[in-house]
Amino acid sequence: MSPLDLLVAAPLAFMVASLVVGRGGRWLILAASPAMLALSAWLVALPPDAAHLVGDWELPLGILLRADGVARLLVPATSLCFVAVGLYAWHEFSPKSGRETARAHTFWPLLYLMWGGSNAGYLTTDLFNLYVTIEMVSLAAVAMAAMGSLAAGLQYFLIALVGSLAYLLGVALLAAHYDTVDATLLAIHARPDLPTLLAITVMTAGLLVKTALFPLHGWLPPAHAAAPAPASALLSAVVVKLGFVIILRLWFEAFAEVVRPAAMHLLGGMGALAILYGSIQAIRQERLKSLVAYSTVAQLGYLFLAFPLISNAPNPAEPWAAVLVHAVAHMLAKAAMFLAAGLMLKAVAGERISDLAGLARAMPLSVTAFALAAISLTGLPPSGGFTAKFLLLHAAIEQGSVVYAAVLVIGGLLGAVYLFRPLSVACSGSAAPVVKAEAPLRVAAPLALAALAVALGFAGMMLIELSSLSAPPAAAGPLPAEPGR
Repeated sequence: MSPLDLLVAAPLAFMVASLVVGRGGRWLILAASPAMLALSAWLVALPPDAAHLVGDWELPLGILLRADGVARLLVPATSLCFVAVGLYAWHEFSPKSGRETARAHTFWPLLYLMWGGSNAGYLTTDLFNLYVTIEMVSLAAVAMAAMGSLAAGLQYFLIALVGSLAYLLGVALLAAHYDTVDATLLAIHARPDLPTLLAITVMTAGLLVKTALFPLHGWLPPAHAAAPAPASALLSAVVVKLGFVIILRLWFEAFAEVVRPAAMHLLGGMGALAILYGSIQAIRQERLKSLVAYSTVAQLGYLFLAFPLISNAPNPAEPWAAVLVHAVAHMLAKAAMFLAAGLMLKAVAGERISDLAGLARAMPLSVTAFALAAISLTGLPPSGGFTAKFLLLHAAIEQGSVVYAAVLVIGGLLGAVYLFRPLSVACSGSAAPVVKAEAPLRVAAPLALAALAVALGFAGMMLIELSSLSAPPAAAGPLPAEPGR
């Protein structure tokens, strides 16, 4: 088997094994972690044109797995998140009495199911198989969300179902119209007729629901805020990225010659509104996990703000690299922030930001992890978040996109306001609360992820080179100016 096959098959094998061993399922993470990290490193080292047809069936019948720039960046970042979350959860989801026993049995198979589905989503080009990966990830995500709140899990399930059905409807339209649903073949044969435009519209709408882009974000804050910290970390860092990656493949690969400039600006405008709305809502929150959840709404906006910048760029490699680096930096930083927040809230036995007073003295490593994650999400140097937002801002200024540039600057300032507020409270006061010592793995996991998010800033050129393996060709001409220019 090729490493592309193994990146999908190995997590699913661990899922089956965790179901078989039952109460001992948590021990499998100690084997899965080095195995998946090694496979991720192997993926990065593959030749630039590495690809594999599953079962050796030729397209359009076969399933193409491809190691392009998107996969080479997001698969390793996803593996790092799953490894850190798994080690963090090793103590939290251990066999105990009562309710915890059910969580210990179910969390680990769900983790591996989500892991395999995410990897498959980044590697495959078949739109129907992408639907399968969406369902794999959504099934695990809904179950994890329900661990914290059954109501939030049910709401998430209903909204995810609508998004999935919309996407599947678009796939059916394309299959009937072109006799193929492979993105590489559609890039050759797609034409701007009514069935194609209708398919793109309904598929994008369904994926935007799953990605939680404003104003379709309503399910995200209650689901992420109510779930246990390991589940929240995966929901915010990994789950919402899959829908975004599929939109990226649809708009810039399969239908690059079909999508209209106005549609690019529509997504860019929704991204800009997400940044502003999510930031303002985060500032208003009094509960720490709700603040971090609304931060996700804001940070996702940057991903879509890049769409018109990529399309309008004479050389789209820069904004393309920016969006992928931001996706990776957000993955690492947001997973770290939710894990650190879980430790901090557990220590004070509360939910509110005001409960954190003096916690920096009692839990310096956990508060440091939160602070490092905040540095990257705010876009301060030398973090990966800074590299991504600098590249986006440079592209916006170079293209004369004043509105988008202003949103980037304002979003960064608002991010500093809401992310450093809990840090200010944690560092306030002269007394340190008495807290119970946590297991070293639980403290080290968020700290390592946050440090990696900051360290990404020193690997900017390497990340840009990897992302260029999937960068779209230069735009044929400039897009019309965005509204307000």
